[in-house]
Amino acid sequence: MLTGKQKGFLRSQANRLQPLFQVGKSGLTESVIKQFDEALEAKELIKVSILQNCDEDKTEIAAKLDGIEGIEVVQVIGNTIVLYKESKEKKRIELP
Repeated sequence: MLTGKQKGFLRSQANRLQPLFQVGKSGLTESVIKQFDEALEAKELIKVSILQNCDEDKTEIAAKLDGIEGIEVVQVIGNTIVLYKESKEKKRIELP
């Protein structure tokens, strides 16, 4: 669980990032979640864009992702979700 200070720090780091993935009509599938997990292991912090044709609501998607072990939803702003997961091998971000 991230503190408010840590989430603020991660939001500032994510500000310069471009969305790495897009969730579209098929929604949040197991293969998409696996890709998120692999990208988070490599980068620790990613942005995900939710397309307008997505059948699921962005808050539902964020809740599902937050329920996955190790993945933290840092922010939901507009149609973008910022995700963080501490890497086991390639630690890049030192949280305050």
